[in-house]
Amino acid sequence: MTPTLVRQHPPRAGARPRVDRRARARDWSEIQERMLVPLYETVYERLGLGSGTRVLGLGCGSGLALLMAAARGAAVTGVDDGRPERLAFARDRLLPGRWDAPARADARIVEGVPEDAGDPRLPGFGLVTAFEPIGCQAGDSAGLGELLAAATPLAERGAAVVLAGWGPPERCATTSVLRVATKLADPLSSPGSWRPALRDDLEEVAQEAGLKPDGSGRVACPFGYASVDSAVRGLLSTDLFDAAIAATDQAQVDKELTEALHRHRRADGTVWMPNVFRYLIARTP
Repeated sequence: MTPTLVRQHPPRAGARPRVDRRARARDWSEIQERMLVPLYETVYERLGLGSGTRVLGLGCGSGLALLMAAARGAAVTGVDDGRPERLAFARDRLLPGRWDAPARADARIVEGVPEDAGDPRLPGFGLVTAFEPIGCQAGDSAGLGELLAAATPLAERGAAVVLAGWGPPERCATTSVLRVATKLADPLSSPGSWRPALRDDLEEVAQEAGLKPDGSGRVACPFGYASVDSAVRGLLSTDLFDAAIAATDQAQVDKELTEALHRHRRADGTVWMPNVFRYLIARTP
């Protein structure tokens, strides 16, 4: 939903693991990204998103949320920084002449910061989305307020800005699995680096960015996978486990992640983890 399902930061120690970034991006695009589709649908339905709305997607990744907005007739622009492999999938999905997808002449995909997505020849954006959920790790909202503040000048006055966050841990089965990453990355300090989602997380970020809250809601977003292997690949594609891989090794992370997923495995081999996510709708001044 991420930047991944939770906002990432460089590992505190150890080199970044060598992984096939293209394969990771494919796993994100084909396995993990769709888990937040109920969130996207709920937000778009509530806002009545349709033809004529210009949408700016911050941290757009491989572009599924933008594709869904474009299907409703919106003109979409996605911006992301530091994830070119995911943006390649977004371009394939949205830009004219890619694969067999219909041409979307009004779609734009930008690698960089929000300021790079502006176009003085066009009206301001009517909707700004930051769908990467926060509230799973201490500090995972760092920089989000500044990112939103940078995007605000590109939006219309009173435009909707949507933020997303994890729900209470007791209603998110996946949080216990994600804690494996924290435990392996730094066992001595893991209790301090794990922090459950708090009620006002999103409101605090909106306030930092100078936005006015204008409604919120909760959405069930279960994580379902065809197999444990698919679940491992999907969760690794979030990049949340990179610090753990750097601190231990790939085999150890795969082993512990597989063990953590065992309790969520069904008799038919599928993996099912119910989760609840929260969203906040704010308005630009």
